Amino acid sequence: MVKNPEKASYQHRGRMHPRRPASTLAERWTMVDGVDIFYRESVNPPDARVITHLHGFGLSGRYLLPTAELLADEFHTLVPDLPGFGRSAKPRNVALDIPDLAHAAARFLDAKDIAKTSLVGNSMGCPVIVEFARRYPERIDRAVLVSPAGGLHNQPLRRAVGQLARDGGREPRKMVGVATPDYLRFGVPSTFKMFRALTQYPSLQRLLELKVPTLVVLGTRDPLLPGPARIKEIAAQDENHVLIVVLDGAAHAINFSHPAELAHVIRLFMDDRPIVDVPGSPRTRIIELHRGANHPEAREEKS
Repeated sequence: MVKNPEKASYQHRGRMHPRRPASTLAERWTMVDGVDIFYRESVNPPDARVITHLHGFGLSGRYLLPTAELLADEFHTLVPDLPGFGRSAKPRNVALDIPDLAHAAARFLDAKDIAKTSLVGNSMGCPVIVEFARRYPERIDRAVLVSPAGGLHNQPLRRAVGQLARDGGREPRKMVGVATPDYLRFGVPSTFKMFRALTQYPSLQRLLELKVPTLVVLGTRDPLLPGPARIKEIAAQDENHVLIVVLDGAAHAINFSHPAELAHVIRLFMDDRPIVDVPGSPRTRIIELHRGANHPEAREEKS
């Protein structure tokens, strides 16, 4: 991101206001380094813990709303569209990469006067969170990485396109209507540049280096990731702060397809409680796959 907006030229999309809000969260705008940033926010008591949700590749924060809304009563919830995505403007002549987006997330929190937050990401949002934690370790409380994307498993581009096509058939039909306008707005040139930046980022190495409690949520039907057993094998090779949980039957966009289960797991993780199925819901099995040696031990809830 350019740090002196007075000396730079920016491309603004205009502050678009749809006829009907897509969420029960308040829709707002702020300025970050001279760029209009759109975001959604819950109204909470001043002492509520902060959770910021970061979206995936080519998308906006809209598909994260099903999960974010379920957490909004308990947490101060923020769902920004990162620069160049969704309804937010894009810095002109700046090719955003993972470090740039992590910096943009930090500057967004500056604009909101938020010193520290937990971060929940999906897909590309996960390496952005990992980079945020590396650059701003004092500003992150906990990390939730849902279907983390990037790295060798998604290379080359034709392989990733095939993975995305298979995933599309496994997601709810409503996801198409949410995602298509975002992809069209993001554009083909930006897609190629962002794909290169995403797959070159050392996501796994950075993940295992995290020093904060970290929850990784995987779906058993996600074609964009290695199988859960392989991920467990890699995570078990080193002492770390990682807790890995699997949702049986879920694909890639878990925040959209399985919001009740994901919100349930996030609440348990935030309070260091044992990972269990949603009470009274047989729809999806929730399995704890790995708990790193440095991850907080689960403690039983007091009755």
